[in-house]
Amino acid sequence: MKDTLEDIENFIIDVILHNKRGFRAWVARCVFFGLSKIYASVVMLRLWLYRERFFHDHHLGVPVISIGNLTVGGTGKTPVVELFARTLRDKGRAVAILSRGYKSKRTVRPSLLKRVAATFNLIEKPAESPPRVVSDGKTVLLDSHTAGDEPWMLATNLPGVPVVVDKNRVKAGKHAITNFHSDVLLLDDGMQYLRLKHRLDIVLVDRTAPFGNGHMLPRGTLREPAQHLKRASYIFITKSDETPNTDLITEIRRYNRDAEIVECRHRPMHFKNMDSGELMAIGELKGKYVGALSGIAVPESFEKGLRKLGAKVEATARFADHHRFTEREIKQFIDRCVRRDLEFIVTTEKDIVRFPDPLPKYDIPIIFMRVEIEILRGQEVFDKLIRLTTEPRAVPPGVLIRNLPAIA
Repeated sequence: MKDTLEDIENFIIDVILHNKRGFRAWVARCVFFGLSKIYASVVMLRLWLYRERFFHDHHLGVPVISIGNLTVGGTGKTPVVELFARTLRDKGRAVAILSRGYKSKRTVRPSLLKRVAATFNLIEKPAESPPRVVSDGKTVLLDSHTAGDEPWMLATNLPGVPVVVDKNRVKAGKHAITNFHSDVLLLDDGMQYLRLKHRLDIVLVDRTAPFGNGHMLPRGTLREPAQHLKRASYIFITKSDETPNTDLITEIRRYNRDAEIVECRHRPMHFKNMDSGELMAIGELKGKYVGALSGIAVPESFEKGLRKLGAKVEATARFADHHRFTEREIKQFIDRCVRRDLEFIVTTEKDIVRFPDPLPKYDIPIIFMRVEIEILRGQEVFDKLIRLTTEPRAVPPGVLIRNLPAIA
């Protein structure tokens, strides 16, 4: 069943990106185009309902920083969330991360019949399940399957930062405030989550494909029209390089004239041997013959990064984003790389948490690349953003006096 769903997902992606040709792909694109118009209408209606207060957002009494994007996957959001969480933690704030735990193992829910019966008071309403606590800030409490790969990775890399997973991020936020005394909440992938009031909207734009192919889902990768970039408080251009993003910034300013912009890249820090835990310097891969294994949204970016580091990528295996690898899949790729006499198998930190445990025996080192966000331009903007969150707001002189009631 899982393989069938992933085959469908891969077919849809290939159709969207025009990697599939022929009559069947053309028909699929026509159908997707029609569906994208319906989807766009639903998105606009939902935003209007929140704006006109037919739907209400919730204030939890602490700052909520949303970190999200306009497109589906591939903008490099997790390292940006990690950067914010680490910086706020080091500045003394009790920060917690709220995530929906995409493709995590779902908790058992009451049947649809029971939920409908409870709605009409025919049976007692089932008790609401608590959020899944991936980390309480001291210990990682769940495995990656139950938590989701990205929340688990954040929990592992961020001691001192609770990570809470629930589709209902309002419930997750209340849990973090009550149980961990959190005073700042980071809403992971939060741009489209409107039930929780955001103080700041950080929107990531991928330099290599800022607005996908210009179409909404499912014809393209846009979750919202490009003009909704106007909701951003700050914009982070990811996957930048030393060349200024002048043309992209001009395009961004068509939709948002006020948001300050930070340009950043995903900087490889080191490689880590999966078996021994030994760290390898980035330069050690130069000239080595390697196989690249990944299950991420944009595998081409990962493979291109390895080549920029001087590695000779001789074999690749690409799986769907968030794919949970089987022992057979890993073994097949290991055998393939051994037959080609390659020196390393390289994967991503996000993928390594979805490897089977234990791994099959292998005769070739498997290493993963640790990546962190590096700000290239706009460091002062990021520093100001952190300052706005961590420092108390000054009250203008005389305000308190003017607002005091007159004394009889």
